[in-house]
Amino acid sequence: MMTQFSRHVTIVGGCGRVGLPLGVALASRGLSVALYDINAGAVATVNAAIMPFVEDGAAGLLAEAVATGLLQATTDPAAVTSAEHVVVIVGTPVDEHLNPDLAAVPRAIRGCAEHLRDGQLLVLRSTVHPGVTALVERLVADLGVAVEVAFCPERIAEGRAMTELFELPQIVAARSPETVARAEKLFRHLTERIVPLVPEEAELAKLFTNTWRYVKFATANQFWMMANDYGLDFERIRRAIRYDYPRAADLPAPGFAAGPCLFKDTMQLAAFTNNTFVLGHAAMMVNEGLPLYLVSRLERRFELGTMTVGILGMSFKAGSDDPRESLAYKLRKILLLKAREVLCTDPLLADDRFLSLGEVLARADLLVIAAPHPEYRSLTTTVPIVDIWGQAGRSVLV
Repeated sequence: MMTQFSRHVTIVGGCGRVGLPLGVALASRGLSVALYDINAGAVATVNAAIMPFVEDGAAGLLAEAVATGLLQATTDPAAVTSAEHVVVIVGTPVDEHLNPDLAAVPRAIRGCAEHLRDGQLLVLRSTVHPGVTALVERLVADLGVAVEVAFCPERIAEGRAMTELFELPQIVAARSPETVARAEKLFRHLTERIVPLVPEEAELAKLFTNTWRYVKFATANQFWMMANDYGLDFERIRRAIRYDYPRAADLPAPGFAAGPCLFKDTMQLAAFTNNTFVLGHAAMMVNEGLPLYLVSRLERRFELGTMTVGILGMSFKAGSDDPRESLAYKLRKILLLKAREVLCTDPLLADDRFLSLGEVLARADLLVIAAPHPEYRSLTTTVPIVDIWGQAGRSVLV
C-alpha cells in the first residue's frame, strides 16, 4: 500500500496529549508520521523537538524522531493526502447541559475531507458516544471515497503513554475482517496483543472502562465521607481492608476524581442510556461535590474568614501539568467566598495567579493538598495541612 502513499500515518489532532505520544511511539518503530494540528504554537514546539506538555519518556524519542525526519508537525490539512493511515484524535467534550458533542469527530473529518484518498484507512482514536463510528462510516460513504473506517480507542493514562502504548492490549474494531486486519497490522507495530471487536462493542468498552474508574473513585470518596463524619481515619480502615486481601485490592484512596475523561465519559454513557444511568449520576454528585464537602468540614474546624488558605496543586492529578477539569479550581472558587485570602501553587503549571511553594508556605495559615504532587510529601511547616490523599502517611481525617 505504501507504493500509493509517501507516508505511513497522518494524525489529525496530532500535537495533543493523545495524538503526540502515539505519533512519537509509531515513529520510534520506524514509521513515517505527520502530525496535523490547528494549534500553530504546538506545531512549532513539536518541530523544534520540544514536548509541549509533560509525558514521561517522550522527550528523547521526540527529539530522535524529528532529527531523523520520521516525525513532522504541520498546520496544513493536505498532510492527510500523503498517508496510508489517517488517525483522528480530537476532543469529545460534553456541553454545559452534560450532553455529548456527537459532531466533534465528524467535524474534524469534514475539515480535511477534500484530502482523503481512495485506499486509505481512517482510524478513529477519540472516545466517542456509541454510534459515532457508524455516523462516520455514512459520512465517508457520502464523500464518495473508498476509505475504510476502524475504531481503535486510546487506552493510555497521561504521563504513562510511552509505557502503556507498548504494553497494553489494543482494541481494534471495524465492520469487515479485512478492515480489522489492516488496523491490526498498524497497531502491531506497538503491541502483539490485539483484541478485535465490532465498533459498537469497542465504543462501549472505552466508556465502560472510564466510567468504572469514576464510579470506583466515587465509592472511595463516599466511604471517606462516611468515616470522616464519624471521626475516623478512612486510610487506616482502607489499609486494613486491603492488607493481604485480594478482593479489596482495587479500593482506591479518596481524592479529587477529575480530568478531561472520566467525568465526561460517564456523562456520555448516561446520555446513551437516556439519562437512566442512576449509578453514573450518583458518582458525579459524589465526586463533583467533594470540594463543597471539604470546605464545609474546614468551616467546622477553622475560622476561615480570618485565614489565608494555600491550595497546593492545581492540576487534575499528581505529576501532571494538565489543569483540565481539575477540581482544585472548584475548591479555589468556593474558598474565595469563605476565606480571607486564597493562594495557589503548582510545580508544573504556569499561571500568573500562582505563587511559588515557598511563598505559599510562608503566607498561609492553612494548607490544602488538592493535587498530590511528589513535592508535597515532605513539607516542613507548622501550619495545619488538610490532606485527603494521605500523602506521606498523613491522616486523611478532616
